[in-house]
Amino acid sequence: MFQNPPQLDRRSFLATAGMAIAARDAEVFGAAGAASRGVSPAKGTASMPATPPGTTMLDSLKQIDAGVLSVGYAEMGPQDGPAVLLLHGWPYDIQSYADVTPILAAKGYRVVVPYLRGFGTTRFRSAETVRNGQQAAIAADIIALMDALKIPTAILAGYDWGARTANIIAALWPERVNAMVSVSGYLIVNRIANQQPLPPQAELGWWYQYYFATDRGRAGYDKYRYDFAKLIWKIASPKWAFDDATFQRTAESFGNADHVAIVIHNYRWRLSLADGERSYDTLESRLAERPMITVPTIAISSDFDGSAADGRAYRDRFSGRYSHRLLKDIGHNVPQEAPQAFADAIIEVDGYR
Repeated sequence: MFQNPPQLDRRSFLATAGMAIAARDAEVFGAAGAASRGVSPAKGTASMPATPPGTTMLDSLKQIDAGVLSVGYAEMGPQDGPAVLLLHGWPYDIQSYADVTPILAAKGYRVVVPYLRGFGTTRFRSAETVRNGQQAAIAADIIALMDALKIPTAILAGYDWGARTANIIAALWPERVNAMVSVSGYLIVNRIANQQPLPPQAELGWWYQYYFATDRGRAGYDKYRYDFAKLIWKIASPKWAFDDATFQRTAESFGNADHVAIVIHNYRWRLSLADGERSYDTLESRLAERPMITVPTIAISSDFDGSAADGRAYRDRFSGRYSHRLLKDIGHNVPQEAPQAFADAIIEVDGYR
């Protein structure tokens, strides 16, 4: 979840932010998409928890084969509308966009919200496929999904793993990206840079990545994945007063059979403690060069970003039309904590083209 060394000074912010966790209740509003040609409803899905009175969720899921995956996703809006792909992070899922999706659909966008590999109803099509969480693999998944859904180009928007994935696609396949909204800006991983030590206070924010590097950490995350995720939610968004029902709607997606393998590999790979697949070596070599992003972009920072919130650390990576937003009193899960602001950024960046 936490990002690359140039921005890791925000760890000192996170270390103290957990002390200010709020306790008020919150509600999440959303809606579900309708069926479309060539896809089928999700099958074999664990039952979702009952939605509390007065709230809705993204719960009418579709399923489509795309590359190595059978991807579960929600969809809303007209099929012939301009496409928007909303990409979630860890430890979150598509419910981060339950409020954003209907706002965009009402504006005429075709909104697609997929579960990333290892989450929700997304499954590997073969038991033989490597359970790989490296950044290039996840980006390739989204390109395969766009191809399967016959979406030639789209606006990409995301946070955490989702922002990184959007960054990679915008950098390597700019012809597929009309515009981008990226929380925390430029998040493409450079594994060489990740080997450099940081001051102790900054290293403290990496605690869970070091934990995941051990057999004990893998076993602990597997056994306590829901408690673990809830703790991260509180630390990363100390002013977000989510209730148990809101968390539970997302926590269901962590029951995916490959969830632990994907999460553990993702973080071990970042620290060069696990290999990626050779088929992605060329892509990773290009990403290691910190490629420029040329597509129109709005970068969003929040309190989670700490001293990096002004965006100056990554401004030079964007050469197209660009603007930056700082959202005060908002934590890491920006689309769920500030859905209107997130949706507004997507609508605005669409006008940058």
